[in-house]
Amino acid sequence: MRAIVDLPVSLTRESEVPLTTQLSDWLRSAMLNGTLAAGERLPSSRGLADQLGVSRTVVTEAYQQLYAEGWLDGRHGSGTFVADLEAPPEPARPVPGQVAARPQEKPRINLTPGEPWVHDYDIAAWKRAWRKAADLPPGNDPDPHGLPYLRDLLAAHLRRARAVPAGPENILVTRGTGNGLDLVALALLGHGTRAGVEEPGYRVARNVFKARGAEVVPCPVDEDGVIVEALPDDLDVLYTTPAHQYPLGGRLPIPRRERLLAWARRTGAMIVEDDYDAEFRYDVAPLPALYGLDPSRVVLLGTLSKTLAPDIGVGWLVGSEELVDAIAVKREQVSDRTSGPVQQAVVNLLERGDLERHLRRMRLEYARRRAAVVELLGPVCSLRGDTAGLHVLAELPARLVPRVVEAAAERGVSLDAVGRERYHLGPARVHGLVIGYGSASLADVRRGCRIVAELITELATGRDSAPSAPPTPGGRAAG
Repeated sequence: MRAIVDLPVSLTRESEVPLTTQLSDWLRSAMLNGTLAAGERLPSSRGLADQLGVSRTVVTEAYQQLYAEGWLDGRHGSGTFVADLEAPPEPARPVPGQVAARPQEKPRINLTPGEPWVHDYDIAAWKRAWRKAADLPPGNDPDPHGLPYLRDLLAAHLRRARAVPAGPENILVTRGTGNGLDLVALALLGHGTRAGVEEPGYRVARNVFKARGAEVVPCPVDEDGVIVEALPDDLDVLYTTPAHQYPLGGRLPIPRRERLLAWARRTGAMIVEDDYDAEFRYDVAPLPALYGLDPSRVVLLGTLSKTLAPDIGVGWLVGSEELVDAIAVKREQVSDRTSGPVQQAVVNLLERGDLERHLRRMRLEYARRRAAVVELLGPVCSLRGDTAGLHVLAELPARLVPRVVEAAAERGVSLDAVGRERYHLGPARVHGLVIGYGSASLADVRRGCRIVAELITELATGRDSAPSAPPTPGGRAAG
């Protein structure tokens, strides 16, 4: 175990500067001038508070601020350490007796959107959840709604995390967003129906609705989200991402949410609200879910693929009791189900509060990465959608986008976006890149964004090679 460093810091109550700010400023300076070296372990918040004669809150808030800015690092139960932002990856150690492998390509920095960070979780909690799930015998008559106790816990979780007024009778446990979309389409769509999808938007929604026989209708968005006045009156279903529009990053304002619900009530359309990364927000208060404003006209979809890991395969569908029961009947008819042992493991994570603790840690972790993206790319381009979620849109001139993508790939940085080189933003055309910061480490986010910023500057000033063809479109990972 690394020794805890002794901090020669002193605070004064006579200063107009708050104690928390004094402490965070001192620590930041100490890390800049080398007094605190990368990897050194800081005292616990309680220990440092006792040393300085201040409340523990002062130290905790200072640590949290520096953690969000990327100066500190830490894992659950192991302490708080000075971050090594530029540490190179350790080379793989050869196994005795093993033939040396061929040289591998340089590790790529993945700045594509749609993927969460799956490497920092509470291993003890994870193992405990699965051990307890394994103690239960397998079932032979799965409830198409999902495990009753899991639905109870999810209802409580949604009330706390998203202020969603739902009971267990309003919840159906899915295998994720894609499965939830398919179940909604199975119950509400078919040949001769019309389904609206945001344009640009989540391509999986288009694929699912089309596969169920519906005509897919592109619905334009602007900087805030879907444009209500542009919606046709003959839609049966509208898919939307109001908490953090994918990929432009808008947050649908309250007045427009109310107009959207009024449109749904007038036309009889059902709104499918994808809440895929609403738990992650920065510097802004949460906006209420559409479902909470009118449960009769909205189906809310959520998933653990962004909060925990895509491999879990658990999500939820929230709707009126009548609609949820109708979807459950359709689901049983096609023999679709969510794994019982996986549901039980999620029960254990929710019951002990492990999932919410993980979510709080990841909010801080993603806040650090988001801050790095804003710091490094903000000076060279305009950013949209940086107040929430796991991606931002970096606006660029049309001629630069494919060239930046290709040049970044040559330097080991993967960039991706729906349509990649152009987006239609209402009546105007917006060009840019979607920068995802979920799946790369903080150090890689910094390195990758620094490379992208350098390329934007070089290409914008003409210090570049000839233009290349646009790359193949990508999209948000399925949840």
